[in-house]
Amino acid sequence: MFKRRKKKVDLRKRRKQLIKEKQKQLPPKEVKKIEEKKEIKEKEDELEIRLRKETRMYWIRAATGILSAFVGRYILGFVGWSLFIWMLAFWFLFPFFVSFVFFRYKYDKETWNWKNIILPGVGIYFFLFMIVGTLIHTLLMFY
Repeated sequence: MFKRRKKKVDLRKRRKQLIKEKQKQLPPKEVKKIEEKKEIKEKEDELEIRLRKETRMYWIRAATGILSAFVGRYILGFVGWSLFIWMLAFWFLFPFFVSFVFFRYKYDKETWNWKNIILPGVGIYFFLFMIVGTLIHTLLMFY
């Protein structure tokens, strides 16, 4: 019989209220998002710096493998155990010298420690040392 009238709602006022509520809630979230983005960017920057350092060490190791085999076998004439000890000396000691004297990296237990100094380029060092050392030894035996 009686129709219930719906409550009149002013859409403009309601919309303004919703916008104000959203603005009150939005800034803290945006601040958190901005802080998270900065943290992620800082972590990426740290990762890029470490990767750049490791790449430098890798290529230094490759050049060191070639040069130490050449100097040890051709110039100094090492064969056998003496060449092996020569290889180990350059394998373990020279990267520390390069890292701290040439590049002047700071020793940090978390980001740049002894593992990050020794490990990059171990395989390429050994491979190139053996190839160049064997090649020079073979050439010296034939001539």
